[in-house]
Amino acid sequence: MPTDQTTTAPMTPQQYGVGARFTLSVYSSDYVSIILGALGEADATGLTVETNDISTFLGGAEADVLRYLRDVVAAAARTGAHISVSILLSRGCPGELECELPAGVGALAAEPISLRATGIRARAHWSLYPLLDGAAGGDRARDHMTPIYDVIERAKQDGLYSGSDHYATRLDGDLAAVLETAANAWIEVGRTVQHVATHLTVSLNSPTPIPA
Repeated sequence: MPTDQTTTAPMTPQQYGVGARFTLSVYSSDYVSIILGALGEADATGLTVETNDISTFLGGAEADVLRYLRDVVAAAARTGAHISVSILLSRGCPGELECELPAGVGALAAEPISLRATGIRARAHWSLYPLLDGAAGGDRARDHMTPIYDVIERAKQDGLYSGSDHYATRLDGDLAAVLETAANAWIEVGRTVQHVATHLTVSLNSPTPIPA
């Protein structure tokens, strides 16, 4: 019997605006081959990857995005060169080149990720941005600092917290663990906040002495 009900297909991560933009900086005269080699080694299955003269865009599911980032950065770091990488993760964007969410769209659920260890030590400055404009749920939903403090506490429990600096939290540990901590906080906050971004500046093989 005919019915007026329609079935809406679930949104894909790309439609929801899940992705990353990163810039890999290599402090070596051989930086071109190191960067291109690292990008070429990583498995881009399931991802949209667009590289230009400034940065690389990744679109796709959270687990695939983070796996790719881990592999690219690890491949570059294994050359022994001093590496820094600026990473922006975003999900639930309200308006982008190919991302326009209708009003009332809830969080697209994602499971926490787990990344294989790399054996490479990374130090990072990390910032989380729950973008709560127009959020429902009372005063707590409008208090953007509450989820930030919650995930910093989680980083402390995980043993990755290394202190606080202006505008950022320091993380220190295996590259995979650093990325995993930031990404899982981003995913967790995304369960209650539609648009969430997080930023990391990661340093590897720094010539500057750092605590053991």
